[in-house]
Amino acid sequence: MLLWQDAAIFTLADGLIAAARDRVMVEMYELGRLELVQALGAARDRNVDVRVITDPTVAANRQSAARLDSLGVPERAYPVDDSRHQIDHVKLLIADGEAAVGGMNWGRHSDRNHDYVLQTRSEAEVARLTRIFDQDWTLAAGHPAPIPFEVAGVAQTAPGQEIRAMLAGALNRASRRVLAEVYTLTDPELIAELVVAHRRGADVRVVLDPNQAYNLHAATMLRAGGVAVRWYPVPRGVLLHAKIGLFDGELVLGSANWTVSGLGVNHELDIETGDPAAVAAYRARFDTDWSKSGG
Repeated sequence: MLLWQDAAIFTLADGLIAAARDRVMVEMYELGRLELVQALGAARDRNVDVRVITDPTVAANRQSAARLDSLGVPERAYPVDDSRHQIDHVKLLIADGEAAVGGMNWGRHSDRNHDYVLQTRSEAEVARLTRIFDQDWTLAAGHPAPIPFEVAGVAQTAPGQEIRAMLAGALNRASRRVLAEVYTLTDPELIAELVVAHRRGADVRVVLDPNQAYNLHAATMLRAGGVAVRWYPVPRGVLLHAKIGLFDGELVLGSANWTVSGLGVNHELDIETGDPAAVAAYRARFDTDWSKSGG
């Protein structure tokens, strides 16, 4: 397990695609980086099995889809449910026997944002991620075949509510600390569970993006319950785009904002790990972010 941060995430993506010899699977909410589109085409030219799923509601994806078509890369648009204001918010890369899961989009300016991605070589996790990609690839062809609910280190939303179960379980087990960095936090159940964790005696601290107006209510509610909240000092044009929490020694991260939509409507993908190196890397970064964030 390796935890990647910020712009370095694109070094990981470039490297995995360039090294792939058998397969590359990409499911990405926003795909707007031309160099990665070109890298996918180059992998296809090496006879790598390359497939790409994007969200049709994002304008940049339509241009990238046309470019992928011209490069001979099979691509499909996820069939989002407009009536529910659903999006395919997944950020997933599988390359041979490795995978990268997290919150970072592949947008033109996404490298400016503060975000995380977990690289895994776990055979079981990569197999589960592959099944989810195949589920979505089949659905995009008009043949829904949702895979069964599974209590595992990889969780999806819509189908199912595995991510809510994963987060709730981690929160309920936490007795010492909960350290979270979240782009948008509005889900009332999670807000209440954070307060309950604080009342159990856990060190609960939350860093939020100050540009998300929805976070103001969450910050008020958390502070009223005794939870420490700070605002990440984002420069102009930059986002605290992370969706990550450390619950004692258990790290949970991915695409799902801690919102009703993120945990129940959108198609999302999260992953958890207790890997000591990944936990230590996040703990060190959180301490730095906390110290420079304002109340």
